[in-house]
Amino acid sequence: MKEVEVRRLFAANLLCVFSVILTAVVPAFLWDGFTVLGTHLAWLCICSVCVGTVNVILHLVLKPNRSPKRSSLAHKISRFLKCCIYFFMSCIVFHAIIVLYGAPLLGSVTETFLFSVLLSTFTTLQCLCMLGPNIQAWIRVFSKNGATSIWESSLQITTVCSILGAWFGAFPIPLDWDRPWQVWPISCSFGATFGYVAGLIIAPLWIHWNRKQLTYKSR
Repeated sequence: MKEVEVRRLFAANLLCVFSVILTAVVPAFLWDGFTVLGTHLAWLCICSVCVGTVNVILHLVLKPNRSPKRSSLAHKISRFLKCCIYFFMSCIVFHAIIVLYGAPLLGSVTETFLFSVLLSTFTTLQCLCMLGPNIQAWIRVFSKNGATSIWESSLQITTVCSILGAWFGAFPIPLDWDRPWQVWPISCSFGATFGYVAGLIIAPLWIHWNRKQLTYKSR
């Protein structure tokens, strides 16, 4: 495992962390009355767009999973359209799962869907950037010892941390504290965001500390 590759991963993950921080800071200078709590739905949209854009740009620049084969323009367009469809389907699936776990079915449709978009940005979009619309590759990466590169190991960690963060974020909602951040889906979106950021930081550190034990095989 090359140390340079680990540093590239760490730098890319730090840029993603900074993009999350900027979504909470920059809009306050451009939009009077903007706060992450007070205008939470707007922040969900801003965070999803900014993080998604940074992820796509980093993938295009760094090309962590570069294919040796050159693809035609038609193939690239088809791949892009499939990625868009997969992302939208991911939002719908996450929305349905969240409702099954107790979110309001009709009362907060917009809030639930925007949270689903955020969660899809933290998880599905990364899979699409790294692996493309290839379900078999997704299954391989998230199976035991399925990662074939440090980028795929980082993908595993950040995805799991994001989902766990969203799950833990739901714990305070039913408590009788009457805090503004207990309103749906603020605590869950905060949990997912903190989990995503934690995963971005933990992944390269864990890979660096375990670099001697990690062996990747091409598949």
